[in-house]
Amino acid sequence: MTDLYFDVIILGGGPAGLSAALYCARGELNTAIIDTNMLGGQPSNYLELENYPGFKRIGGYELMEKFEEHADMFNVQKFSMQEILSVDLISNPKVIKTKEHVFSASSVIIATGAKPMKLGVNGEIEFAGRGVSYCAVCDGAFYKDKIVAVVGGGNSAVEEAIYLTQFVKKVYLVHRRDELRADKIIQERAFKNNKIEFVWDSVVQKINGKDLVESLSIKNVKTNDSYELSVDGIFPYIGIVPNVEFFNGQIEQDSKGFIITNNTMETSINGVYAIGDVRNTPLRQVVTAASDGAVAGVYASKYVQALHEVKI
Repeated sequence: MTDLYFDVIILGGGPAGLSAALYCARGELNTAIIDTNMLGGQPSNYLELENYPGFKRIGGYELMEKFEEHADMFNVQKFSMQEILSVDLISNPKVIKTKEHVFSASSVIIATGAKPMKLGVNGEIEFAGRGVSYCAVCDGAFYKDKIVAVVGGGNSAVEEAIYLTQFVKKVYLVHRRDELRADKIIQERAFKNNKIEFVWDSVVQKINGKDLVESLSIKNVKTNDSYELSVDGIFPYIGIVPNVEFFNGQIEQDSKGFIITNNTMETSINGVYAIGDVRNTPLRQVVTAASDGAVAGVYASKYVQALHEVKI
């Protein structure tokens, strides 16, 4: 293992992490990003965004490329595809151990994001990658001329259902309520799409099949009626859970595991900040993640600079 020291280490290279890196590096801090995957985060899988200011429409991957190129201008060091072994946020300096390196830093910014929430039904784990998918952009083309179900009623669920209609014969949108939670403009597009059929007031109880997904066991929560719905695939979009496995027990979190911060993005540990989807926030969008990163970058810079002054 190689020992590496930085003024600030950012855990996660999505829009929040890249934004924070930009602000830290511009503050003349020796800055590094560590990610367990390639940089770009979840937006890299988005077909397009039309609510990021300055772009009427832009592909998610293209936008994240621009974020990364901007960070590169300020010589942010990037460590992608890292297998993290442990994270010690309590010690000073903070220590992150990966399979390849031991990183130390005066300040850490957590931007590890969140992952899709599981349905928690029989068949979900067994058919993962064999009809159960959490990324329509990644896997939609595999379902050409087939029938699929999307579970959920928020923006992600409805947008992905619309996206899937480019490939599939039909999309069942299964929602446990009788109205969607998605933005009105997105709802209107879905209602006008004749490939989408809405399955209201319903939940998935089981995913069935032999080698691949063949059907769903559906229950109507109002009538208690149960029946089988024939599909070739299912895409759950029922919410997210934070990627906090390495921080649990070290830092203050809410009942769902999201990290609690103040208005400068600082956590319950001095010098440790949390930004983007991993923190307790009222809105999870690319633009708010970037905003969080800017705030954390500025205040992490002030924190490190104060430490340097004390040493002098």
